[in-house]
Formats: sequence, C-alpha cells, structure tokens
Amino acid sequence: MTARFADSGVIVIPERLDVGTSADVRRLLHEAVDHCVGDLRIDVADLEVIDAAGLGVLVGTRRRADLVGVRIVLVDVPPRLHRLLAVTRLSRLFHYESLLLVEPTTIIA
Repeated sequence: MTARFADSGVIVIPERLDVGTSADVRRLLHEAVDHCVGDLRIDVADLEVIDAAGLGVLVGTRRRADLVGVRIVLVDVPPRLHRLLAVTRLSRLFHYESLLLVEPTTIIA
C-alpha cells in the first residue's frame, strides 16, 4: 500500500482506492484524523480507480473527523472523481483545494 504522509503534512492516496486497498487506507486516514488539529488534507491527484469500498473509506473518514472537530479537505481532485462525488451527492461532504501549480504562460503582444 503506497498511501503516505507527504512532507507537507498532506496525506497522499495511492492510484487505487478499492476493496484491495481500503483497509490500509482507512487505517492510515483514521490515525491521521485522531492526531490532527484543524484541517486534514487528503491529496487524491493520483487516484485513478475508486469503488464503493473506497467511497466508504472517504465517508467514514469524514464521519470520524466530524466527531473530533477536524475538517476534511480533498486536494487536487481529478475530474472523474469530482463527477463521481457529484453524482453520488457526496461532494457536499468535503471541502476542496488545489495545490497543483499551473505552468507559467508567456503572453506575447
């Protein structure tokens, strides 16, 4: 399982959050919630595959966070995940942030 804490304190989710990885990711996220003060940022930029078990991990983490006053912030949500969260009406449970740097553009007049 490759989910890990980034140097910035952001938790980076692996490419897959499915039935095969959900237990490890859940453990990591719950531990992070238990030791977090303020916002817990979860970087999902690399997430390519998510199933019902993976969605359950995110929702369960949000519920646990609510109990201890922690806000869950999903960072750099890919369009596919954003659509899935919107269709399932789970998008309203999370806050969103983008940390991706956009390449500077040179404008020639």
